[in-house]
Amino acid sequence: MRQMRLGKREITEPGQLREVLRDCQVVRIGTSDEEGMFIVPMNFGYEFSEPEGSLKLYLHCAAEGRKAEAFARNPQVAFEMDCGHEIIRGDYACSYSYAYRSIMGNGVIHKVEAPEEKLHGLRLLMEHLEPGANMEFKPEVLARVAVYRVDVTAFTGKRREKKKS
Repeated sequence: MRQMRLGKREITEPGQLREVLRDCQVVRIGTSDEEGMFIVPMNFGYEFSEPEGSLKLYLHCAAEGRKAEAFARNPQVAFEMDCGHEIIRGDYACSYSYAYRSIMGNGVIHKVEAPEEKLHGLRLLMEHLEPGANMEFKPEVLARVAVYRVDVTAFTGKRREKKKS
């Protein structure tokens, strides 16, 4: 990825990147089809390996529709997630800003076909949404739902912190 213009805001420490992944609830997936580019907000689960920083995102959706067709046609995707939103007040309009933490990157999306990996991806997703929940997945639901894995090829973390008063 391109070097960040404001390097002091880059998050490089794996533990801090893991915190952003934990705290963000929605990932926005950018893709394209014959109608053009579009962005889809989705819930997600993830696998993040330290210290090498490899990342996989797991998503679920219906097995048909624009999003599924776009993923099948062009597996190259971009993604963004953000959290920790808080206004930073200033003395005049242009000195206002926003505190946040984010991760954005690129990857290749794959439809998961193996039942064991589908179940694994759904468990990661549910653990992220509702930690500690012990969800059962009925076979008929597993057969109907589409699960996708994004093998992240590059990503970066960024933060803008509110100044301590």
